[in-house]
Amino acid sequence: MSAKTHIWSFSTVGGVKRVNLESASDLKYLDQLDQKLWTALSCPVQGLEIDPKTLTLIDGNNDGQINVPDVLEAVRWILFMINDAKELLKPEEKFPLNLINTEHEEGRKIFSSAKVILQHLGKEGEQFLSLEHTSDIEKIFTGTPFNGDGIITEDSTEDPDLKALINYITTYFGNVKDRGGKQGINSDHINAFANACIKYDLWNSHCEAQPKIVKPFDSDTASAYAIYQQLKDKIDDYFVRCNLTNYDQLTESVLNISASKVELISQLNLSQSIDQIAGFPISKINPQNELLLSEGINPAWKSIVDNFAKTVVKPQFGSAKKITQEQWYSLNSIFGPYAEWMAMKAGSEVEMLGLEKVRQHIADKTETKLTELIDRDIAVESEANSIINVDKMIRYYFDIFKLLQNFVTFYDFYSPGTKAIFQNGTLYIDQRSCDLTMTVNDMSRHNMMVSFSGMYLIYCDCTLSGSGEKRQIVAALTNGDVDNLVVGRNALYYDRLGRAWKATITKIIENPISIRQAFWAPYRKVQRMIENQINKFAAEQESKADAAAAAKVAGAHENMVKETAATQAPAPATPAAPAAPKAPPTPFDIGKFVGIFAAISLALGALGSILASIVAGFMELKWWQMPLAILGIILSISGPSMLIAFFKLRKRNLAPLLDANGWAINAKATVNIPFGNTLTHLAVLPPNAKINIQDPFTKKKSPVLLIFIIGMIAAGAVFYFLIKMGHLHLPATLLNW
Repeated sequence: MSAKTHIWSFSTVGGVKRVNLESASDLKYLDQLDQKLWTALSCPVQGLEIDPKTLTLIDGNNDGQINVPDVLEAVRWILFMINDAKELLKPEEKFPLNLINTEHEEGRKIFSSAKVILQHLGKEGEQFLSLEHTSDIEKIFTGTPFNGDGIITEDSTEDPDLKALINYITTYFGNVKDRGGKQGINSDHINAFANACIKYDLWNSHCEAQPKIVKPFDSDTASAYAIYQQLKDKIDDYFVRCNLTNYDQLTESVLNISASKVELISQLNLSQSIDQIAGFPISKINPQNELLLSEGINPAWKSIVDNFAKTVVKPQFGSAKKITQEQWYSLNSIFGPYAEWMAMKAGSEVEMLGLEKVRQHIADKTETKLTELIDRDIAVESEANSIINVDKMIRYYFDIFKLLQNFVTFYDFYSPGTKAIFQNGTLYIDQRSCDLTMTVNDMSRHNMMVSFSGMYLIYCDCTLSGSGEKRQIVAALTNGDVDNLVVGRNALYYDRLGRAWKATITKIIENPISIRQAFWAPYRKVQRMIENQINKFAAEQESKADAAAAAKVAGAHENMVKETAATQAPAPATPAAPAAPKAPPTPFDIGKFVGIFAAISLALGALGSILASIVAGFMELKWWQMPLAILGIILSISGPSMLIAFFKLRKRNLAPLLDANGWAINAKATVNIPFGNTLTHLAVLPPNAKINIQDPFTKKKSPVLLIFIIGMIAAGAVFYFLIKMGHLHLPATLLNW
C-alpha cells in the first residue's frame, strides 16, 4: 500500500476532526499526514507525565522542545529497529528480544548489545528486557575496562604504575565521570600532564645550569629567602631611620620608640600584645648604620632575627653579630636570581612526583601508553553506543505511541478513564476533585493567555509533604458551585505518583461553570449586595455607637475632674446670675402630625394597591397560565445570565493553557458541558450507604418569614376582593395611579 492510497480514519472529538491512530500502517505513513491535521506541533520536554528521558532522546537538537520533525524521526527509527510495528500500539510489560529487526547491521548490533546487557546483569539466557535493566547505564558499564566514551580509569589497565599515575592525574589535573560512573581522565588530562612534566624539567634544568647563582645557599636557599622576605620591610625601615638620624641628629628621639607609646600598653598583659610590640622599630637607631643582631632587638622579632643571623648572615658574611647597611642591600642582588627563577616556575602539578620520576615519565613516554588506552576505549565506541541504543529502543517501545496519542491527537484527554500527559494530578477542594490539573511552567505567559480559555481556573502553590519540594499548578473547575472558593483557601493535591501536596489558592480566574450555576447567579448577586449593605450599615452604626460611647466617657471624665477641683479648692461665693427664663413649650401641631400620618397611609395604600394589582392580574389568569407567568418572571431574571453562560461554556478551550505552558496547539481542545462534568467530580455517597437524617445540631427553622409572606399574599387577595365587591372605595387619584 502506498502513501497515496493509505486511508486515514477520523473522528470528531472536542469540536475538531482528529485522526485515529489505529494500525501499524497509520504509524508507517505518519509522515504523509498533513501537519495541519495534527493537534499539536510542539510540546516541552519537562513537566509532562511521560518519562523525561524518553522525551530528551526524542528532542533531537536539545532545545527543550519536541516538534513534528523530532516525532517523525523517532517513529521512523523505532519502526526501523523492530520487525512488527503493531506491537507499539499495545506494548507488553517487557520488551521481547525477538522483536528486534536483525535483518540490517544496526539491528544485529543492538541485538548483540542486548545480550551483553543481560550478561552484565547476571541474567544471561533471558529473552526479555525492561527499563529496569537498561535505565541504569552506569550499572551496565560498571567494572568494564573500556566503554567507548574516551575516558580511562584505573580499571582500564593491569599495570600498577599506570594505575597509580591515572589516580595521580585524576587528583591533580581534574577528572571526568565515565559511563560506568567512575572518575577518570581523557586526552586533555593526559596532554596537560605531559606538558607539565616538560615544563617542570626545563625549569629545573635552568637551575642546574648555574646552581651557585640560582641557589647561593644550596639546599637552604628556600628557607633563607623566606626569612629574608619576612624581615625585608622591617630592616629597610630601620636603615632609613638611621639615614634620617645622620641627616639630622635632632630627629633621633622622634624616630626611636617613644616612652609614651610603651606607656599606652604598659597596663596590658604584654605577652598578649605582641602584635602592637611588633609595630615598633626592629631596633634602636645606630649612628654607624649597623644593625646589631645579638642585642637590642625588638622582642617580637628576636627569634626571626636569630634565625636570619644563623641562616643568612653568618654563611654569607662570616659573622652573625651584626649586619651593615651595605651588606643588607647586597642581599637583594644575591637573592635576585633565585627570586626570578621561582617566579618562572612551571609544571608544579607534577612536583609531588619528584624530579627523577618526572624525567623518567618523559624518557619512557608514559603519555603514549595512556593515549593507547584512550584509543582502545574509543575503539569500542560503536558497541558501547549500541548498548545505549538498546535503552533508547525500549523507551520508544513503551512511550512512543503514548506520545502520539497526546501529540498528533488528544486521544488520551478525550477518552474516559484515561489522563493526558499534561494532566499531572488531582486537586481535592470543596467536596470535589479536579482532574484537569497542570503544572504552571511560566506564570507570566499564563497571565497573558488564560483569559482566552473561558474556564474557571484556580491557581495554587503546592508543597510536597515531608520534603518541602514546591510546585505551582492550575486546576480547571468544570462542575459544581463556587460560593466557597476564595484566595487563601487550602486544599490537597495528589500528583500522578500518589504523593500528597499541601495546596493553597493564590489566584482565581472566574468564568461560568454550569447553566445551573448561572441560573442562581443573579439571586446570589442580590443576596451579596443586600448582605454587603447590611454589613456596611451595621459597621456605620457600630462606629457611631463607639464614638458616642467614647464621647460619653470623655464627658464623664471631664465632669469628674471639675467636681474634684471644686471639692479641693472651693471658689469664693459669687452672687448667682439670674436664671434665664425657660422657653415656652412648643405647642403640639396636630396639623403636622395629621399630614405625616396621611403620607404614611398613602404609602401603605399605594403598596397595597400595587400588591392588589399584581394579585388581581395573576388571579385573572387561567390556571394553566399561572405557572407560565411564574416561569416567565424567573426567566426574565435568570435568562440573560444562563444565555451568556451557555455561549461561554460552548467556547471553553484548553489550548490557551497549553500554549502558556510551552505547547504549540494546532487545533481547538474544547471542553463542553458534558465533557467538563467528567473532569470535575462532585461528592457522591457510596452505593447502599446508610443515612441518618436526624441531625441533632440542625437549626430549627423559624416560620416567621413564611407566615409574613403568606399573610401579605392573603391581605392582597382580601383587599382585591373587597374592592371588587364594592365594599372598599379608594380615592380616585390612587386608582388612577
